[in-house]
Amino acid sequence: QVQLVESGGGLVQAGGALRLSCAASGRAISNYAMGWFRQAPGKEREFVASISTASSNRNYVDSVKGRFTISRDNAKNTVYLQMNSLKPEDTAVYYCNMVLWPTQPRDHDSWGQGTQVTVSS
Repeated sequence: QVQLVESGGGLVQAGGALRLSCAASGRAISNYAMGWFRQAPGKEREFVASISTASSNRNYVDSVKGRFTISRDNAKNTVYLQMNSLKPEDTAVYYCNMVLWPTQPRDHDSWGQGTQVTVSS
């Protein structure tokens, strides 16, 4: 089973930027599409972005297109999410997971602790 550890969250003002990291261990992620998901208070967890194994394809939820960029470094077994022009509605706990292409989490037993992103207005 893969272990996923998210980091890089924090408190930022609207318009600011953060870069999230997801470090995987226990299994190489190079054979898996990977994705980011988020859960805001009182809401269901939702898909944010996904990236194919060789980074040739990416998907984004409409609300983050043009602001967020997903990337991966298979040699480091790590996935990233660069978040620019942050908005208060981006406030949530962010998680990564392997993806059933293009938007569904693959392994519900592998959710990590997540990383909190809070955007103040």
